[in-house]
Amino acid sequence: MADFIQQGAVCHIKGRLSQVEVPALWRQRRSLLAEDIEVIDLSALVYTDSAGIAFILELMSLAKAEKRTLFFVSPSEQISKLIDLYDLECFFIEEAR
Repeated sequence: MADFIQQGAVCHIKGRLSQVEVPALWRQRRSLLAEDIEVIDLSALVYTDSAGIAFILELMSLAKAEKRTLFFVSPSEQISKLIDLYDLECFFIEEAR
């Protein structure tokens, strides 16, 4: 299961985020991030699949609906491969601002 650890304006996602974990987190998606979160750090996310990628993009969509901007940073090599595969580079930046 993934943990969402919030420190100031950064939320670190730690653990796994896959089709196994996403359904349980889906019910909590609107309350997982504090309103002041601007950056989601993926460096401690050890594994994700397409369901996990879809979930974090849903978090971005929810923030956008609230007129907030989220940046995703520091994806692992495995996550970077999925980002490339699904042509999602525009949603991710390499380092925190």
